[in-house]
Amino acid sequence: MITFIIGLVILAVGGALYGKLCEKAFKPDDRETPAVRLNDGMDYVPMKKWKNALIELLNIAGTGPILGPIQGILFGPIAFITIPIGCVIGGALHDYMSGMISVRNDGAQMPLLIKKYLGKYAYPFYNIFVCLTMLLVGTVFIYTPGDLFITQILGADNGASNPIVWIVYGVIFVYYIVATLFPIDKIIGKIYPFFGGLLVLSAIGVFIGLFVKGYPLDNIWTTGVTGIHPEGLHFIPVFFVTVACGIVSGFHSTQSTLISRTISHEKEGRMTFYNMMIAEGFIAMIWAAAAMGVIKLGLADAQTSATSVVGIVANNLLGSVGGIIAIIGIIVLPITSGDTALRSLRLIIAEAAKIDQSKKTNRLGISMIIFAVVAAILVFAKLNAGGFNILWRYFAWANQTIAVFAFAMITVYMMRHKQPFIMALVPGMFYMFIISSFILNAAIGFNLPWAASYTIAAVLTAAYGGAALYCGMTKRKELQSPLKTAI
Repeated sequence: MITFIIGLVILAVGGALYGKLCEKAFKPDDRETPAVRLNDGMDYVPMKKWKNALIELLNIAGTGPILGPIQGILFGPIAFITIPIGCVIGGALHDYMSGMISVRNDGAQMPLLIKKYLGKYAYPFYNIFVCLTMLLVGTVFIYTPGDLFITQILGADNGASNPIVWIVYGVIFVYYIVATLFPIDKIIGKIYPFFGGLLVLSAIGVFIGLFVKGYPLDNIWTTGVTGIHPEGLHFIPVFFVTVACGIVSGFHSTQSTLISRTISHEKEGRMTFYNMMIAEGFIAMIWAAAAMGVIKLGLADAQTSATSVVGIVANNLLGSVGGIIAIIGIIVLPITSGDTALRSLRLIIAEAAKIDQSKKTNRLGISMIIFAVVAAILVFAKLNAGGFNILWRYFAWANQTIAVFAFAMITVYMMRHKQPFIMALVPGMFYMFIISSFILNAAIGFNLPWAASYTIAAVLTAAYGGAALYCGMTKRKELQSPLKTAI
């Protein structure tokens, strides 16, 4: 339990101090934000600070900060230290700088920021990865909340032959279409505050339950630094790919740029972007601890699925009624990330193709193409025995890959504006090593031995760092507004 408490202190104190440092480096001022200057009643809409913060939290907190830490805690209590440190100096900085750089560029989405700061050659590669990630996020976040609802709330079988499965998926699907097409303040801005309250209450309930029930938690000095994973997986890189959303997630940058179009003042950025990632780190810590506790109590083991662990924890800590409320909160998380993922994808495609989104027919046309692809991936994943596992692995890797692009973009921006760019370069290089070594070794990748994977990854990481520094030092003529140039 002591290691867990130390991790919480690192998260709270480190988040407060480093968040202030990030804000000081960026220097937010009183200039008009895109939400005020470009208000179009659709995507550019000024909203209250507390609404933006809750929407950002729900956008970024899918099942990742719950299912990821549940699997990651199998590496031992080292998770209680790496999650808060990574969240403070990596994930929260990534989210804050992505959002604020977008604010300074008329609310441009990530692809156009990549094009402006990393150049036209990086742009198509990033677009491929980000579009793939958004599609996979949308699909995964229909699949996982749907199955949680079916198994944990309805108590039914979640097999493809059960018609209830497709009805539940269909309901989520229809909601996604509505949330993607309607103005951001009409659907998302209205219901997210309620969902945010539910999320906070369920997280606090599980947190209190850990102490009331006295869950036994290992300390790092009794198990060793990383311990031994039941399947013998390597801590680096597997842990950091598995626990993506609780530490660093490339998906978050696409959500920060979405909310950059609704904040009314630049100084709201620290609360909206940085602090909400710290809140997600807190959620990740809670579920990592809860998973360790039920395993230590013999209520689950390494073979128990992460979704089953969710039900065990919720019912054991909060009782039948409280458990249902907590599970509903967890079901809400991915749904409120999936809808904005597909909304972001619509905006990304519109910017790339220069399609005006103020016209309903244009929004509908892009959305229908997106949803047709999502539906096809969903059916594939459900009808194939290993379909979801394949889907999740590619999603996790692609998610961290777009984070590497985002860190490079942030590095270049900070260099050109004479800011302490090392803050972004170091985590970017670290994650370049993570994604490279993972895909080189993984069966879904190149299936190379670990020695070769680590060696090649080190070379690629050095090249990445050099390329980022080169882009930052190159005096390239920049577009004053990449968004206006695109549309």
